[in-house]
Amino acid sequence: MNQTFTVLGMTCGHCEKAVSRAINGVDPQAEVKIDRTINRVEVVTDQDREVLIKAIVEEGYAVS
Repeated sequence: MNQTFTVLGMTCGHCEKAVSRAINGVDPQAEVKIDRTINRVEVVTDQDREVLIKAIVEEGYAVS
């Protein structure tokens, strides 16, 4: 399932890695594509959307 999130607060490559790591922490098989210039995170996963949002928020980023 393809899911798209708007993630605020990503300003550098380290931020992208932190968000990717958070997502892969709940689904190691997830495919993550991030474009921080437009705050977009695209994820191909079978995980529930709320689980992914929680992982990103716990990493310190806002999801809208």
